[in-house]
Amino acid sequence: MLRALIALNLALLVLFPVAWAAPLMRAGLLPLFGLSEISIFSGLVTLWTGGERILAALIALFALVAPMAKTGALALLHLGRAPLSLLPAVQILGKLAMADVFLIALYITLAKGMAVGRVETAWGLWLFTACVLASLGVALGTAHLAKRGALG
Repeated sequence: MLRALIALNLALLVLFPVAWAAPLMRAGLLPLFGLSEISIFSGLVTLWTGGERILAALIALFALVAPMAKTGALALLHLGRAPLSLLPAVQILGKLAMADVFLIALYITLAKGMAVGRVETAWGLWLFTACVLASLGVALGTAHLAKRGALG
């Protein structure tokens, strides 16, 4: 089980950056003129240059820093390079990362509810959500192994 957790966790080191660059949604006023693809990276740039620097920083924390810090901390735990006392902090980082998925879903719901233009979800949203859920599974599996004494 530990090998599977390590493999999945290491795959997340590659998949998270792919998810950040992938289109989360397509939005536009009129579908005739095409829809703009919005990724986490492009959304952060738009927020930052549009003067919403605090919101951009929060989303960067939730979407970029928290998932990678959690993945890195889990890798250190799996390899025996960090103490098991780090596990509660890892669980907090996981909650921060999940907050971003809910925030993105809220934005899509609001945009669809305003009925101005068109918003469609894209494959990047599903990839990012899958990465966050896989990371949650790795953390739960790691906690289970730690309770059994099979880790560290």
